[in-house]
Amino acid sequence: MPLRLCKERRRSWGTAPLAALAVSMALALGGCAEERAPPVAFKPVPQARVLKPGYTEPGEGLVAVDVRRERIRDVIVKFRDAHIYIDGEEVTDIMDGEHVTFYLKPGIHRIGVTTQFDPVIELRFVVDPRYTNRASVTFDKDHRIGIRRVAQ
Repeated sequence: MPLRLCKERRRSWGTAPLAALAVSMALALGGCAEERAPPVAFKPVPQARVLKPGYTEPGEGLVAVDVRRERIRDVIVKFRDAHIYIDGEEVTDIMDGEHVTFYLKPGIHRIGVTTQFDPVIELRFVVDPRYTNRASVTFDKDHRIGIRRVAQ
């Protein structure tokens, strides 16, 4: 009888180690997914790279719109410059970990981004002094550029 109990216990425990192994493998492989680089302060885009300085100068009645390029560890896109357009005009380019602040009139604007490999992607951006006006430039798993509005 005691031998029979041991066999039954072994059978019931037989799946537990396999389940634990499966969970640990899933967690380990999940760690292989693309990760953002550790948080570091964004650097401003150098003035020498701003093609249309009127968009980056504060003025009366204008609202600040911050466009940030999120840091990424993927070397395929890390060193690509992303060209930024405001209402169809190229204003500057932005590199990994940089940000640029535009000063725009309240209302609807188009903020576009592209690289030498991507078409221009435009975001319809409502500029309103009551809201956080921030956009984030990112790359997806297929190394395609994108832009989205983000909360502060």
